[in-house]
Amino acid sequence: MRRIDPSRLERTIGRVLLTGAVASAVLLAAGLAWKFAAPASPVSDLLLSAGLIVLMATPVARVVVSVVEFAMARDWLFTAITSAVLVVLLGSLLYALR
Repeated sequence: MRRIDPSRLERTIGRVLLTGAVASAVLLAAGLAWKFAAPASPVSDLLLSAGLIVLMATPVARVVVSVVEFAMARDWLFTAITSAVLVVLLGSLLYALR
């Protein structure tokens, strides 16, 4: 079993969370600006929806990164636990879209 470098895992997760938050903020700000500039434009609704989707997908991406890191380290207990969390997240998403 390969040991997980906690600082590397934290940096990777931090990058995923920061990237998701910044991308979401940019999309939401652009959608809001577009909404004020051209209220009837469907582009603003698309940008706002994309911003919300990215915001909601960010924690899921964090869990996916954790699953991959634990699997690469052959830490099967944490891989299983984190995979179960991922299944619950995806199941709740599918239920919400139903």
